[in-house]
Amino acid sequence: MKRNGLGFYLRIYGKILAQDLKSKMSYRADFIISTIGMIFTNISGFVSFWILFRSFPSINGWGYYEMLFLYGFSLVALTPVQCLFDNNWSLRQYVYSGDFIKYCFRPINLFFYYQSEVFDIKGLGQLAFGLGTLIYSWTKIGLGFTPLILLKMTVFLITASLVMAAMQNAAAATCFWIQNSFYILDLVTRFKDYAKYPITIFSPVFRFIFTFFLPIAFIAYYPSLVVLRPDEVPLLSWLSPLIAVVFFWLSYKLWMRGAMKYNGTGS
Repeated sequence: MKRNGLGFYLRIYGKILAQDLKSKMSYRADFIISTIGMIFTNISGFVSFWILFRSFPSINGWGYYEMLFLYGFSLVALTPVQCLFDNNWSLRQYVYSGDFIKYCFRPINLFFYYQSEVFDIKGLGQLAFGLGTLIYSWTKIGLGFTPLILLKMTVFLITASLVMAAMQNAAAATCFWIQNSFYILDLVTRFKDYAKYPITIFSPVFRFIFTFFLPIAFIAYYPSLVVLRPDEVPLLSWLSPLIAVVFFWLSYKLWMRGAMKYNGTGS
Protein backbone atom coordinates (compact mmCIF):
# COMPACT_ATOMS: atom_id res chain seq x y z
CA MET A 1 0.00 0.00 0.00
CA LYS A 2 1.31 3.39 -0.96
CA ARG A 3 2.56 5.27 2.07
CA ASN A 4 0.79 8.60 2.63
CA GLY A 5 -1.88 7.65 0.07
CA LEU A 6 -5.63 7.69 0.80
CA GLY A 7 -5.75 3.94 1.40
CA PHE A 8 -2.88 4.19 3.88
CA TYR A 9 -4.60 6.90 5.90
CA LEU A 10 -7.95 5.09 5.86
CA ARG A 11 -6.26 1.96 7.20
CA ILE A 12 -4.48 3.92 9.93
CA TYR A 13 -7.66 5.77 10.83
CA GLY A 14 -9.58 2.50 11.13
CA LYS A 15 -7.07 1.17 13.65
CA ILE A 16 -7.02 4.41 15.67
CA LEU A 17 -10.82 4.59 15.65
CA ALA A 18 -11.15 0.99 16.84
CA GLN A 19 -8.88 1.64 19.82
CA ASP A 20 -10.67 4.87 20.69
CA LEU A 21 -14.09 3.20 20.59
CA LYS A 22 -12.87 0.33 22.76
CA SER A 23 -11.68 2.77 25.41
CA LYS A 24 -14.98 4.67 25.31
CA MET A 25 -17.09 1.53 25.59
CA SER A 26 -15.31 0.67 28.83
CA TYR A 27 -17.18 3.66 30.29
CA ARG A 28 -20.65 2.91 28.92
CA ALA A 29 -22.53 4.87 31.57
CA ASP A 30 -20.63 8.03 30.65
CA PHE A 31 -21.40 7.45 26.96
CA ILE A 32 -25.11 6.83 27.58
CA ILE A 33 -25.51 9.86 29.85
CA SER A 34 -23.63 12.13 27.43
CA THR A 35 -25.69 10.92 24.47
CA ILE A 36 -28.98 11.42 26.33
CA GLY A 37 -27.82 14.90 27.38
CA MET A 38 -27.04 15.84 23.78
CA ILE A 39 -30.42 14.55 22.58
CA PHE A 40 -32.28 16.54 25.23
CA THR A 41 -30.27 19.65 24.34
CA ASN A 42 -31.43 19.31 20.74
CA ILE A 43 -34.99 18.62 21.83
CA SER A 44 -34.96 21.92 23.74
CA GLY A 45 -34.05 23.67 20.48
CA PHE A 46 -36.93 21.92 18.75
CA VAL A 47 -39.34 22.99 21.49
CA SER A 48 -38.09 26.59 21.37
CA PHE A 49 -39.11 26.78 17.71
CA TRP A 50 -42.52 25.36 18.52
CA ILE A 51 -43.09 27.90 21.29
CA LEU A 52 -41.86 30.78 19.12
CA PHE A 53 -44.13 29.92 16.20
CA ARG A 54 -47.20 29.58 18.39
CA SER A 55 -47.05 33.38 18.62
CA PHE A 56 -45.60 34.19 15.19
CA PRO A 57 -46.76 32.26 12.08
CA SER A 58 -43.60 33.29 10.23
CA ILE A 59 -40.39 35.27 10.68
CA ASN A 60 -39.45 37.50 7.78
CA GLY A 61 -41.15 35.14 5.35
CA TRP A 62 -39.80 31.94 6.92
CA GLY A 63 -42.39 29.50 8.24
CA TYR A 64 -42.15 26.99 11.07
CA TYR A 65 -41.26 23.96 8.95
CA GLU A 66 -38.70 25.89 6.90
CA MET A 67 -37.01 26.96 10.14
CA LEU A 68 -37.08 23.35 11.31
CA PHE A 69 -35.47 22.35 8.02
CA LEU A 70 -32.60 24.78 8.69
CA TYR A 71 -32.31 23.47 12.23
CA GLY A 72 -32.15 19.84 11.13
CA PHE A 73 -29.77 20.71 8.29
CA SER A 74 -27.39 22.45 10.69
CA LEU A 75 -27.45 19.51 13.15
CA VAL A 76 -26.61 16.98 10.44
CA ALA A 77 -23.91 19.25 9.00
CA LEU A 78 -22.32 19.76 12.41
CA THR A 79 -22.16 16.05 13.21
CA PRO A 80 -18.85 15.36 11.38
CA VAL A 81 -17.30 18.29 13.25
CA GLN A 82 -18.59 16.92 16.56
CA CYS A 83 -17.36 13.40 15.82
CA LEU A 84 -14.11 13.96 13.90
CA PHE A 85 -12.69 17.26 15.17
CA ASP A 86 -13.59 17.19 18.85
CA ASN A 87 -9.91 16.90 19.78
CA ASN A 88 -9.54 20.59 18.88
CA TRP A 89 -10.92 21.34 22.34
CA SER A 90 -7.89 19.67 23.94
CA LEU A 91 -5.30 21.27 21.67
CA ARG A 92 -4.48 24.18 23.99
CA GLN A 93 -3.94 21.77 26.89
CA TYR A 94 -1.51 19.65 24.89
CA VAL A 95 0.33 22.77 23.73
CA TYR A 96 0.72 24.34 27.16
CA SER A 97 1.66 21.10 28.92
CA GLY A 98 4.24 20.22 26.28
CA ASP A 99 2.53 16.91 25.44
CA PHE A 100 1.81 18.08 21.90
CA ILE A 101 5.45 17.36 21.06
CA LYS A 102 4.65 13.63 20.84
CA TYR A 103 2.60 14.25 17.68
CA CYS A 104 5.52 15.91 15.94
CA PHE A 105 7.59 12.73 15.59
CA ARG A 106 5.16 10.44 13.80
CA PRO A 107 5.79 9.64 10.10
CA ILE A 108 2.25 10.67 9.11
CA ASN A 109 0.45 13.95 8.61
CA LEU A 110 0.43 15.83 11.93
CA PHE A 111 -3.07 17.28 11.53
CA PHE A 112 -4.53 13.90 10.59
CA TYR A 113 -2.83 12.09 13.45
CA TYR A 114 -3.94 14.59 16.07
CA GLN A 115 -7.57 14.85 14.92
CA SER A 116 -8.01 11.10 14.37
CA GLU A 117 -7.01 10.28 17.94
CA VAL A 118 -10.51 11.15 19.22
CA PHE A 119 -13.89 10.18 17.80
CA ASP A 120 -16.80 11.70 19.73
CA ILE A 121 -19.31 8.89 19.34
CA LYS A 122 -22.09 10.73 21.16
CA GLY A 123 -22.30 13.00 18.12
CA LEU A 124 -24.18 10.13 16.45
CA GLY A 125 -27.10 10.93 18.73
CA GLN A 126 -27.08 14.45 17.30
CA LEU A 127 -27.02 12.97 13.79
CA ALA A 128 -30.07 10.82 14.51
CA PHE A 129 -32.04 13.75 15.90
CA GLY A 130 -30.94 16.01 13.04
CA LEU A 131 -32.00 13.49 10.41
CA GLY A 132 -35.34 13.01 12.14
CA THR A 133 -35.94 16.77 12.20
CA LEU A 134 -34.85 17.12 8.58
CA ILE A 135 -37.10 14.31 7.35
CA TYR A 136 -40.07 15.57 9.38
CA SER A 137 -39.78 19.13 8.05
CA TRP A 138 -39.09 17.81 4.53
CA THR A 139 -42.40 15.92 4.45
CA LYS A 140 -44.35 18.81 5.98
CA ILE A 141 -43.00 21.28 3.40
CA GLY A 142 -43.77 18.81 0.62
CA LEU A 143 -40.34 18.75 -0.99
CA GLY A 144 -39.86 16.13 -3.66
CA PHE A 145 -37.14 13.51 -3.61
CA THR A 146 -35.04 12.52 -6.61
CA PRO A 147 -31.47 11.26 -7.12
CA LEU A 148 -30.49 14.82 -8.08
CA ILE A 149 -31.89 16.25 -4.84
CA LEU A 150 -30.07 13.53 -2.88
CA LEU A 151 -26.84 14.49 -4.65
CA LYS A 152 -27.42 18.17 -3.86
CA MET A 153 -28.13 17.40 -0.22
CA THR A 154 -24.96 15.33 0.08
CA VAL A 155 -22.74 17.95 -1.57
CA PHE A 156 -24.14 20.87 0.39
CA LEU A 157 -24.17 19.05 3.73
CA ILE A 158 -20.47 18.31 3.19
CA THR A 159 -20.05 21.97 2.27
CA ALA A 160 -21.64 23.08 5.54
CA SER A 161 -19.52 20.61 7.54
CA LEU A 162 -16.31 21.91 5.97
CA VAL A 163 -17.19 25.49 6.89
CA MET A 164 -17.81 24.69 10.56
CA ALA A 165 -14.72 22.47 10.74
CA ALA A 166 -12.67 25.27 9.23
CA MET A 167 -13.96 27.77 11.78
CA GLN A 168 -13.15 25.39 14.62
CA ASN A 169 -9.69 24.52 13.25
CA ALA A 170 -8.76 28.18 12.86
CA ALA A 171 -10.05 29.08 16.34
CA ALA A 172 -8.28 26.14 17.99
CA ALA A 173 -5.00 26.92 16.19
CA THR A 174 -4.78 30.32 17.88
CA CYS A 175 -3.48 28.49 20.97
CA PHE A 176 -0.09 28.31 19.23
CA TRP A 177 0.12 32.10 19.55
CA ILE A 178 -2.46 33.20 22.16
CA GLN A 179 -2.50 31.95 25.75
CA ASN A 180 -6.24 32.33 26.40
CA SER A 181 -7.30 30.77 23.11
CA PHE A 182 -10.17 28.90 24.78
CA TYR A 183 -12.33 32.01 24.64
CA ILE A 184 -11.85 32.32 20.88
CA LEU A 185 -12.78 28.68 20.31
CA ASP A 186 -15.74 28.96 22.65
CA LEU A 187 -16.95 32.16 20.95
CA VAL A 188 -16.77 30.63 17.48
CA THR A 189 -18.60 27.53 18.69
CA ARG A 190 -21.36 29.60 20.30
CA PHE A 191 -21.85 31.52 17.08
CA LYS A 192 -22.79 28.28 15.34
CA ASP A 193 -26.15 28.47 17.14
CA TYR A 194 -27.05 31.32 14.78
CA ALA A 195 -26.58 28.98 11.82
CA LYS A 196 -30.07 27.57 12.33
CA TYR A 197 -31.63 30.94 11.48
CA PRO A 198 -32.00 32.47 7.99
CA ILE A 199 -29.51 35.27 7.54
CA THR A 200 -32.26 37.54 6.24
CA ILE A 201 -33.65 38.05 9.76
CA PHE A 202 -30.47 39.88 10.82
CA SER A 203 -29.49 43.48 10.18
CA PRO A 204 -27.26 44.27 7.16
CA VAL A 205 -24.22 44.59 9.44
CA PHE A 206 -24.66 41.11 10.88
CA ARG A 207 -25.45 39.68 7.46
CA PHE A 208 -22.05 40.91 6.28
CA ILE A 209 -20.29 39.55 9.39
CA PHE A 210 -22.00 36.16 9.20
CA THR A 211 -21.22 35.85 5.50
CA PHE A 212 -17.68 37.20 5.09
CA PHE A 213 -16.13 37.35 8.58
CA LEU A 214 -17.68 34.52 10.59
CA PRO A 215 -19.29 32.61 7.72
CA ILE A 216 -21.96 30.80 9.71
CA ALA A 217 -24.45 31.60 6.93
CA PHE A 218 -22.66 28.86 4.95
CA ILE A 219 -23.41 26.24 7.63
CA ALA A 220 -27.12 26.00 6.85
CA TYR A 221 -28.68 29.02 5.17
CA TYR A 222 -26.86 29.27 1.82
CA PRO A 223 -26.34 25.51 1.28
CA SER A 224 -29.92 24.57 2.21
CA LEU A 225 -31.48 27.09 -0.20
CA VAL A 226 -30.45 24.87 -3.11
CA VAL A 227 -32.98 22.28 -1.92
CA LEU A 228 -35.35 24.33 0.20
CA ARG A 229 -35.97 27.22 -2.20
CA PRO A 230 -34.61 26.10 -5.60
CA ASP A 231 -36.34 28.95 -7.46
CA GLU A 232 -34.49 31.69 -5.57
CA VAL A 233 -30.96 30.39 -5.07
CA PRO A 234 -28.40 33.21 -4.72
CA LEU A 235 -24.95 33.04 -6.29
CA LEU A 236 -23.34 32.52 -2.86
CA SER A 237 -25.26 29.25 -2.49
CA TRP A 238 -23.77 27.85 -5.70
CA LEU A 239 -20.34 29.14 -4.72
CA SER A 240 -20.53 27.72 -1.19
CA PRO A 241 -18.79 24.38 -2.04
CA LEU A 242 -15.79 26.25 -3.44
CA ILE A 243 -15.80 28.71 -0.54
CA ALA A 244 -15.95 25.82 1.95
CA VAL A 245 -13.00 23.99 0.37
CA VAL A 246 -10.89 27.15 0.27
CA PHE A 247 -11.80 28.09 3.83
CA PHE A 248 -11.00 24.59 5.13
CA TRP A 249 -7.67 24.55 3.27
CA LEU A 250 -6.74 27.94 4.79
CA SER A 251 -7.67 26.74 8.27
CA TYR A 252 -5.58 23.62 7.75
CA LYS A 253 -2.61 25.72 6.66
CA LEU A 254 -3.01 27.96 9.71
CA TRP A 255 -3.22 24.94 12.02
CA MET A 256 -0.15 23.33 10.46
CA ARG A 257 1.79 26.62 10.50
CA GLY A 258 1.25 26.88 14.24
CA ALA A 259 2.10 23.22 14.79
CA MET A 260 5.31 23.48 12.79
CA LYS A 261 6.44 26.42 14.92
CA TYR A 262 5.71 24.54 18.14
CA ASN A 263 8.81 24.09 20.32
CA GLY A 264 7.40 22.48 23.43
CA THR A 265 6.25 23.92 26.72
CA GLY A 266 6.09 27.69 26.74
CA SER A 267 5.85 28.15 22.95
